[in-house]
Amino acid sequence: METEVQSNFTYMGRTFSGLSINESSSAFSDCNSDRSGDFPTTSSQSRRLLLACASDNSDELIRHLVSDLESNSIDVQKQAAMEIRLLAKNKPENRLKIARLGAIKPLISLINSSDLQLQEYGVTAILNLSLCDENKELIAASGAIKPLVRALKLGNSTTKENSACALLRLSQIEENKIAIGISGAIPNLVNLLEHGNFRGKKDASTALFCLCTVKENKVRAVQAGVMKPLVELMADFSSNMVDKSAFVMSVLISMTEARVAVVEEGGIPVLVEIVEVGTQRQKEIAVAILLQLCEDSVSYRTMVAREGAIPPLVALSQSGTSRAKQKAETLIALLRQPRSGNAAATQARASDVSF
Repeated sequence: METEVQSNFTYMGRTFSGLSINESSSAFSDCNSDRSGDFPTTSSQSRRLLLACASDNSDELIRHLVSDLESNSIDVQKQAAMEIRLLAKNKPENRLKIARLGAIKPLISLINSSDLQLQEYGVTAILNLSLCDENKELIAASGAIKPLVRALKLGNSTTKENSACALLRLSQIEENKIAIGISGAIPNLVNLLEHGNFRGKKDASTALFCLCTVKENKVRAVQAGVMKPLVELMADFSSNMVDKSAFVMSVLISMTEARVAVVEEGGIPVLVEIVEVGTQRQKEIAVAILLQLCEDSVSYRTMVAREGAIPPLVALSQSGTSRAKQKAETLIALLRQPRSGNAAATQARASDVSF
């Protein structure tokens, strides 16, 4: 498994550091548990859950619920999964306890159910349990990845969103990233990014951002056509997805195939527009992406210059953050080079840019 790490690059006597995972993580909302709302429960069930959440001794209830997960009755299974989901949502201490008392494997079995509601309950319970860092390895080792990928493809909208979040949580363990990619998650995340509702798009972009720090998953994402929805979302400022999409693009753009795809999908005019009218953060990431596009391609420099990039870049070099100013100045110098290139261009081509 090859994991790319951030590196610096030097050009025209200046050293730049790219956007790091930690810096850009603020562009993504956390995948929290149970964002689709609570289940309706009868008053007696609510009282039991309330007492269990408040009690330090909920083991007996949890054992009973785990047993019910393996019932022959779908209704009993649904009720048990619902209550486990709520227990894991409302009291973080219960997450480790529920896993310790054996809920994970029967919940994974529910994810494979043909009953879409039961599948949703199982996925969301696993998501809530995955919010406990100590549970991540056990969830993955218990065989959750393939069922979660299947649910991501075939489930209802809430199931798809929560599957994406659960896979994100599991991908925070480095060795799980390749397993998730091999299991077919990347094309399904790209599909959710393109066709999901707003929450689905956010969850898909967050998961892709994390998974695509691994080279193999970058290849899968580009082959799955990720650049088309990324460019479309970046072009639509009303989507509230400009930052998130740009950061996903930034982790992919080091690949030659990704740069070709960005250009083919009409990304250059979109990036130039962001430099002109985006927020300061959007301008900085857009100019960083353009810099990587242009550093070793005369044809791309010509295309960027023809889109009218130099005036907004000059403005950014005067009013942006210190890092944005440096990148804007460097990109201006590239765009103004003679088309035959020079020693500085050779140096730029030899440099390694990574975000």
